Amino acid sequence: QVQLVESGGGVVQAGGSLRLSCASSGRAFSSYAMGWFRQAPGKEREIVAAISWSGGSTYYADSVKGRFTISRDNAKNTVSLQMNSLKPEDTAVYYCAGRLVYSSRSIYYRSESEYTYWGQGTQVTVSS
Repeated sequence: QVQLVESGGGVVQAGGSLRLSCASSGRAFSSYAMGWFRQAPGKEREIVAAISWSGGSTYYADSVKGRFTISRDNAKNTVSLQMNSLKPEDTAVYYCAGRLVYSSRSIYYRSESEYTYWGQGTQVTVSS
């Protein structure tokens, strides 16, 4: 069983930065594609960024492109989300998600339904 634990959320002023981290307890982390999702109050959960098992392929939602950076350290079983130039509309609970990849292709996944494991979420609040 894989457990994902997010950390790094908090309250920040608009224009500020936060770095979220997600630690995996499972084995073979390097075989997992990972993603960050978020859910704002009253809204559906949405993809923020995704990264392939190798880190060679990444995806960003248009709303965060150029401001957020997803990265991973397979030696430390972690995936991170660096968030810069934060806006009040970035306020949400952020979730880390992962799924095993049975391919050597460096692919990422954008849909919630494609992920098997989820963290408990971490709150990010951006004040104006």
